[in-house]
Amino acid sequence: EVQLVESGGGLVQAGGSLRLSCAASGFTFDDYVIGWFRQAPGKEREGVSSISLTDGTRYYVDSVKGRFTISSDNAKNTVYLQMNSLKPEDAAVYYCAADPYNTVVAVKDESAWDSWGQGTQVTVSS
Repeated sequence: EVQLVESGGGLVQAGGSLRLSCAASGFTFDDYVIGWFRQAPGKEREGVSSISLTDGTRYYVDSVKGRFTISSDNAKNTVYLQMNSLKPEDAAVYYCAADPYNTVVAVKDESAWDSWGQGTQVTVSS
């Protein structure tokens, strides 16, 4: 059974940084693509970034390019999302998702992902 557990959320001031973690189990880590999504109150869930654990290909949506960095530690079965220069509009519940068949651009379509974590809250104060 695929399990994804997010951690690292919290309260940070605008301009600050957080690093989110997505710990994965129950599948062959290297065969998957992992995506990060977020959902703010009253808004639809949106894709943020993704990484292919097979070849390291990365994708970022325009709103986070240059501020967020996705990485993986395959030995720890963990994907990270380093978030710098945080803005109030980055506040949301952040989720990671996994799928063995997606390409990284599938982060644009949440329906394309099989397995989801429970989410971690990120709050950015202005």
